[in-house]
Amino acid sequence: MTMKVSPCCVPSKQHAQLLQASQQSSTERIRATTGSTEDMVLLPGGRFLMGSESADSFPDDGEGPVRPVTVDAFWMDRFVVRNRDFAPFVDATQYVTEAERIGWSFVFAGDLPPNADGSTSVQVHGAEWWQGIEGATWSHPEGPSSDISTRAEHPVVHVSWNDAAAYAAWAGKRLPTEAEWEFAARGGLEQAAYPWGDDLTPGGKHLCNIWQGDFPTSNTAEDGFASTCPADAFPPNGYGLFGMTGNTWEWIADWSHPTWHQHATRHNPLGPPEGVARVLKGGSYLCHRSYCNRYRVGARSSNTPDSATTNISFRCVRDKD
Repeated sequence: MTMKVSPCCVPSKQHAQLLQASQQSSTERIRATTGSTEDMVLLPGGRFLMGSESADSFPDDGEGPVRPVTVDAFWMDRFVVRNRDFAPFVDATQYVTEAERIGWSFVFAGDLPPNADGSTSVQVHGAEWWQGIEGATWSHPEGPSSDISTRAEHPVVHVSWNDAAAYAAWAGKRLPTEAEWEFAARGGLEQAAYPWGDDLTPGGKHLCNIWQGDFPTSNTAEDGFASTCPADAFPPNGYGLFGMTGNTWEWIADWSHPTWHQHATRHNPLGPPEGVARVLKGGSYLCHRSYCNRYRVGARSSNTPDSATTNISFRCVRDKD
């Protein structure tokens, strides 16, 4: 079986029956006000310049044009949802993720041990570093012989958009809109490339978990991590939010479309009312400038709502009362 790779290191499962079930309208922003605000940050909202037109941008992704956008105040999780956060949800609801129901998930080949089990016949044309692994799930990230016993603080992975939305609803929260996520990630800086400024490694210091070396064959792990890392491994941005770039991609509430924002409202904008892929923001530990520099704040990617990999997670928001 040959699968398609979406823009930037996030392969798509494209299960048609699941896609049809997830085509729900997003013309109105869901409100969520019952979730606990523990480990959340209250963001003031306001006007900011969204998007990117830098020399590093990908116009076909819909990064530009840069436009003024205003968002209302909202709460956001300080950290990406971690394994220790997701486990109580599964225990309380007996929820079964889509990767578990489908029976396999995408694992980066470089993360697999030499004796890895559970390989499938799934191939990703143009991104052969991805392998479909039977039994790869949120609690067994590299397949049945792996576990998360030492990764409680790491982002939960192998979660689809649908899984993320189910967790958010259980927690009394919701997934962020793209505008909310980008406002939060910028940390109060206007049009900076990264949550801390325009220099990727100021003073030679690594501030996020991305790829160093030659992708996909050699990762020098100069930032200290060859795969995912704890959610608080690097300093927070100006709003006190951790890991807003690198480590794992984050699911966004909006459907993806490269030109929709040209017609959308500038106050609390939403994505189109329907689509086939949801927005992803933030990049991951597999991002490298030679292949994918979408770890910039204004960059974006997308994937089908049923897809799951070792480098996609999410965080939640809730509305201010």
